[in-house]
Amino acid sequence: MKKSIAIICGGGPAPGINTVISTLAKTFLKDGYNVLGVHHGYKGLFSENPSVKSFDYQSADRIFSLGGSTLTMSRFKPKDADFKANFFENNNVKLLVTIGGDDTASTASRLTKYLTNKKLDVTHIHVPKTIDNDLPLPDRNPTFGFHTAKDEGVRIGNTVYEDARTSENWFVVSAMGRSAGHLAFGIASACHFPMMIIPEMFNKTNITFEKLTNMIISSIIKSKIRGIEYGVAMVSEGVFHFMDEDEIKNSGINFTYDDHGHPELGNVSKSHIFNYLLQVKLKELGLDIKSRPVEIGYELRCCKPIAFDLTLCTLLGIGVKKLYDKGITGCIVSANSNGDIAPLYLKDFEDENGKVQPRLVNIESDMAQLFMKHLIYIGESDYVETKKYVEDPSAYDFKKILNWDS
Repeated sequence: MKKSIAIICGGGPAPGINTVISTLAKTFLKDGYNVLGVHHGYKGLFSENPSVKSFDYQSADRIFSLGGSTLTMSRFKPKDADFKANFFENNNVKLLVTIGGDDTASTASRLTKYLTNKKLDVTHIHVPKTIDNDLPLPDRNPTFGFHTAKDEGVRIGNTVYEDARTSENWFVVSAMGRSAGHLAFGIASACHFPMMIIPEMFNKTNITFEKLTNMIISSIIKSKIRGIEYGVAMVSEGVFHFMDEDEIKNSGINFTYDDHGHPELGNVSKSHIFNYLLQVKLKELGLDIKSRPVEIGYELRCCKPIAFDLTLCTLLGIGVKKLYDKGITGCIVSANSNGDIAPLYLKDFEDENGKVQPRLVNIESDMAQLFMKHLIYIGESDYVETKKYVEDPSAYDFKKILNWDS
């Protein structure tokens, strides 16, 4: 029986998944392997009748520049009791390639140990994927899909900013990023938004809705002082990740709650929450300023990859073959800034509790400091002018809110 490789995709979509799959298929087909794509991730892999896509050159070639994933994705995380060896035995699978985040990779580590106990020799190589750009890759290299997602976010962001200028009002935009502000930072900086708020900015104080709202109002008032009656404020959804749960519960927002009593943040638009709280505060202050919410989220995940990600994903796909041919297993494929392929291992990323800590925006870098200095906000020199709009200007002083003035 011919040797096979199996490919599965876990988590959510990211631009470039099809490029990785296409490259893997073309590379291994050339060496005489069967290339099997398994739908529904681990759930499909361990089902009684897995839904499988067998690639030939034409089917692989057709998808390389498409967005989305030709293989249906799944967030299913199996327990050890769910593992089965049938698919690997029946198809003579010699390599399992997983495309996903650290959960997908760590599950594969458990799976390959199980297969070894079943006397099956299956290599595993993981291709890391997230538009959040929060995996701690060497050289601070981007995760695939990030640059395409940012590019699409900038296209939307520029259009929103044009609307703000044209209609002289404000927009409150929220961008994806579960625990890091890379996407929000990248979009806001590229679009010259007058205000951006990412979780990394709160390195000297805790995050509250009042602080978020006051930072946006700081930009609105400073803009008015300068004769500018419009703007866009970007807030990363990641601020929720670092916010005290009581703060969320006491916000006045009607959340649904899970079985453990935690607010289900995935069910609500973050931009609508930020905009609603902003409008409540503006009305309290007697400021007649219109603002509108715009959520930048799922629009980014299935874009057609831009050239950067087409190249990176092709390199990673070919890189899998290089590592496999060297007999390397249980690793993550990685390319450094020179384009050299090297294996990385989960243990290199994990902390003492076995968790992979997210890579955050380096708030102390020149890039971050200069871009934040470029924002529009109230400082002490603006207090006299600010008193025309609010009684206590210091409450809207950007650096005081973040406790950066100490």
